[in-house]
Amino acid sequence: MKRTECRPAALVCAVVCCICLRVGPVHGAEPEPPLQEQLRQLQQQNDRLQRQMQQQQEVIENLSRKVSGLESASQRQAGQPGVNAPTSEEPAASMASAKPFGLGKINLSGEGGLAFFQSQSKGPYPKAEFRVDEARLFLEAQVWQDVYFVTEADLALREEDNLNWRVGELYLDAEDISRLWNRERQLNLRLGRFYIPFGEEYLQRNAINNPLISHSLSDLWGLDQGLELYGAFGKLQYALAVQNGGVQTLTDFNSDKSVAARVSYDPANWLHLSVSAMRTGDLDNQGDMLSAMWFGNSFFRSPSPNATTFHDEVVEGDVRFQWSNGHLQAAGGYVHADDNDKLATHRQRDVYYYYVEGVQNVTKRFYGAARWSQILAHRGFPVVGNGDFGEYLFDDAQLTTGIWRLGLGVGYRLSQHLLLKTEYTFEQGNTLSGKRKHENLFSAEVAFKF
Repeated sequence: MKRTECRPAALVCAVVCCICLRVGPVHGAEPEPPLQEQLRQLQQQNDRLQRQMQQQQEVIENLSRKVSGLESASQRQAGQPGVNAPTSEEPAASMASAKPFGLGKINLSGEGGLAFFQSQSKGPYPKAEFRVDEARLFLEAQVWQDVYFVTEADLALREEDNLNWRVGELYLDAEDISRLWNRERQLNLRLGRFYIPFGEEYLQRNAINNPLISHSLSDLWGLDQGLELYGAFGKLQYALAVQNGGVQTLTDFNSDKSVAARVSYDPANWLHLSVSAMRTGDLDNQGDMLSAMWFGNSFFRSPSPNATTFHDEVVEGDVRFQWSNGHLQAAGGYVHADDNDKLATHRQRDVYYYYVEGVQNVTKRFYGAARWSQILAHRGFPVVGNGDFGEYLFDDAQLTTGIWRLGLGVGYRLSQHLLLKTEYTFEQGNTLSGKRKHENLFSAEVAFKF
């Protein structure tokens, strides 16, 4: 009985002895490092972690720059001026830019439209025509770091009656100059030949981006040589350009320059607002003859034959409401035209214009679109519209006092690179000498990009 009771005690003693032999005596253990040594080791670990975080941040920033450069390249190759494009895009009206073809440091892309037009007797296509409506190639090459060379080759344009290789945009783009003071996208510089940054319609004017085939009656757009500053501060974007002002490609006949500016704001994902203003500067009536800015399917010109210089000032406001399967956008503006013809009784002219456009997806691929536009000029103004170019631009007796256009169309997206659409356009107006009739137009088009 006593031997049994002693067994647990002996077992405990044996275990304790083994532990002592395994660990060793307490007084033989390594002493804990002092507090200062522990702090030094912690500081070294912290420094290593900070260096690793800094390296990771540099990698993230480099990736962000590359992604930003790819986005900017897509916008340039679509003929659009970077941050000036609206932040919200309608799937039925605006397609994502195609991935460009890369050839080393050179990216090549293109887009176009093949169309059929038939107008009434006074319209531009009374004989029913198949046409290459537009064809463009875009080339971009990196010059140095964030400096790019961009050019647009226009092979066919609706405004031209022949197929010729001509230069569209051609400029150097220095992106993110604001990185000099550690800010992204605040300041960019464009130098060369580029689109006049006025209004919003020209940003969706190309066939692949336009939900209809026609444009609004005002249809303000133009290409000109000069310098542009653009950028963004949060939800606010801006563009400011100084350009020659005249339609002549390489020569400016007056030292007074054209100035255009646009400020846009996106208070919400579904709302885009902008305000634009420009002056053509004084243009030489014999040398320049016409402005670089396109208006009413023609150009600004002086209706006074005795004037040696003329100029136009334009202001416009744009708004766009966006929802998941459609959009509604509108714009309205005012044109003040003047020249130096002292003999003319009414040389100054005031013109008002506006348009409203709506697009609604019926299915994922099929959509309907409508656009109403109007120009009012009670003293008469050169507005061609769907009429004869020579008659309504240069015949002073045919200056338009008022004209309206209604375009109704449908479209079907085979893919983001291929769009089928058709439209019927109603158009009527008045001139100083009578009425404008028989200018209605039927059209169908295949738009593409690569």
